[in-house]
Amino acid sequence: MTLQEQCELLSLHRSSLYYQPVAPSAEEIGVKRRIDEIYTAHPYYGSRRITVTLQKEMAISRPTVQKYRREMSIAGVCPGLNLSKRNPEHPIYPYLLRHLAVKRPNQVWGIDPLYPPADRLDGSGRCTKLIAR
Repeated sequence: MTLQEQCELLSLHRSSLYYQPVAPSAEEIGVKRRIDEIYTAHPYYGSRRITVTLQKEMAISRPTVQKYRREMSIAGVCPGLNLSKRNPEHPIYPYLLRHLAVKRPNQVWGIDPLYPPADRLDGSGRCTKLIAR
């Protein structure tokens, strides 16, 4: 069976059989080792600060540092979002409409408590008087 027939059976391109991956150069290995040293000392550094640190020693661009960091699976350590944590001191208000079936117009009303009262508005809808606290 020829190589062409074998490739067709496996759904491969023939060119993939002849591909020889290029080994990383000594310079690339040295830069990656230095990036790893900087990351180990300062895990909170991003690509910008690592680039500035490396540019004191060699000529390197930020996209190159980003590419090497992706290849090495390195990401800066930073605090995540805490959006789902509630403040235990904040009161929990009950939802009063939970078991109410709204079946007709004007059965349920709502207000916007931040909207200024009408006596403080001019004709265009802008607030003219400050609210004293």
